[in-house]
Amino acid sequence: MAFQISPGVNVAEVDATTVVPSLQTTAGAFAGTFQWGPANKIKIIDSEITLINTFGKPDSDSAESFFTCANFLSYGNNLSVVRAVGSAARNATDGTGTTVLIQSEDVYEATYLRQGNTNAYGPWAARYTGVLGNSLAVSVCANTTTFSTWAYKNYFTSAPTTSDYADSVAGVDDEMHVVVIDENGLFTGSAGTVLETFAFVSAAIDATINGVTNYYKQVIFNNSKYIYSMDAIDYSTTSASWGNTAAGRTFARPTTNITRSLTGGVTGAPSDGDIVIGYDLFANKEGIDISLVLTAAHSVTVQQSVIDNIAIGRADCVAFISPRRSDVVNQSGNETTNIQNWLASLSRTSSYVVADSGWKYQFDKYNNTYRWIPLNGDIAGLCVYTDNIRDPWFSPAGFNRGAIKNSIKLSWNPTKPFRDTLYKLGINPVVSFPGQGTVLFGDKTLLDKPSAFDRINVRRLFITLEKSIAQAAKYSMFELNDEFTRAQFVALVTPFLRDIQGRRGITDFKVVCDSTNNTQQVVDSNQFVGDIYIKPARSVNYIQLNFVAIGTGVDFVTIVGAA
Repeated sequence: MAFQISPGVNVAEVDATTVVPSLQTTAGAFAGTFQWGPANKIKIIDSEITLINTFGKPDSDSAESFFTCANFLSYGNNLSVVRAVGSAARNATDGTGTTVLIQSEDVYEATYLRQGNTNAYGPWAARYTGVLGNSLAVSVCANTTTFSTWAYKNYFTSAPTTSDYADSVAGVDDEMHVVVIDENGLFTGSAGTVLETFAFVSAAIDATINGVTNYYKQVIFNNSKYIYSMDAIDYSTTSASWGNTAAGRTFARPTTNITRSLTGGVTGAPSDGDIVIGYDLFANKEGIDISLVLTAAHSVTVQQSVIDNIAIGRADCVAFISPRRSDVVNQSGNETTNIQNWLASLSRTSSYVVADSGWKYQFDKYNNTYRWIPLNGDIAGLCVYTDNIRDPWFSPAGFNRGAIKNSIKLSWNPTKPFRDTLYKLGINPVVSFPGQGTVLFGDKTLLDKPSAFDRINVRRLFITLEKSIAQAAKYSMFELNDEFTRAQFVALVTPFLRDIQGRRGITDFKVVCDSTNNTQQVVDSNQFVGDIYIKPARSVNYIQLNFVAIGTGVDFVTIVGAA
């Protein structure tokens, strides 16, 4: 307690109730190609519907990325996704100005939201890069007298006039109506569908309604899913006053209703480097918590970067990789050799990596076709499923927890001799059994030396233990390194490990944090050491069943005893 100068009672609280927290182990991460959505920004996706709403439906270029994510989400509901775009990507504009690349809302807000009519981008731009933006059109009515002839007047209650805010400061004619249209039907499937309406928004930059901004650029930025407003609307010189304050200003009005189609949108296929940049957003483990990293059909270059910089670099998550399509689809007996060559092309293996044997054929309901999709999204999803019904330290493989969803057939169904060859290399076979479905039939990591960590369940057990205990250990920082703090640490960790033991994750453990490992040298160096010894539970990979035939008159006790 603090020293007191004169007699008195000082009351203080000491919180000794800290426990080891339970941390999530089901959070996935992915960076890849999509038709629509913000680029180079992490978005949390909780379902396939959210995936569509955020990044658009799949096409031939984005199907492998889309369905890898969708397959993962069929097992779980927590996936952080980054859309990667190439340098050629462009947002569609209304055709009157130059093309523009706006990767995300953050870029627009920082660079374009408050700018005036100075950059010749034209009045409107698609919200995101890609050819989907070319399906959009924007129509504006900003004149009371032209409202009656406007094609979209029925979407509004009355004509635009002067807002209450502008009127209160002697401003005039600031209101307008804005409509966003799916002109070509690429978003809705029905050309001409009205997607959004913005009623009675103001040309005045300071306009508000009940204390909330009503400035048209800000309203559209805050609420539109499809467009940005770029330069102040410059239909000739009729609206040069737009984007100014309202006081004492008469806002010029276009003399006609104006509808403009957006064009020039380019999806811009990402390079390997662009995709790596997307994954690099996950590199800081203090900034975002992830456990399972999907890699879709990315190249060996991207797979290697994910292994080195994300999985091994963070050392708190597992990367899931599949062989290349050309290794296993329509290969007619060359699959094993191709997979071996693919694996050899990866220069580093690790217990933080899980590899599977191929691709599956599944139905694309959005395009009414069938597609080959790599299995790594499913394998990561099985880990989520295992977490939900058991715990991370249970194996995700086998008939109890390893059933693959949405599989019409496999690109290659390895038989026992080929499974033996692959499993020795750390490749987990995915197998279709007649009448029993498609199953993950292995639970190895890509660690290339015999170790407990060459199993998925052990690796994920230790990730769980390390993340949870490390989180709790932060509360020992800056305390005194004495017997009390060490005993407090042991008391903190022991119940957590005992609970894991009771849930079959470990068979035994020991926590050492005393003067034997916190020597005077350690204490004088301002360090603190806790040694935690773990005996992990092991999954069953090999079953031996011995059937022994014996004579009718032989006693079982005699035989079993003799054995």
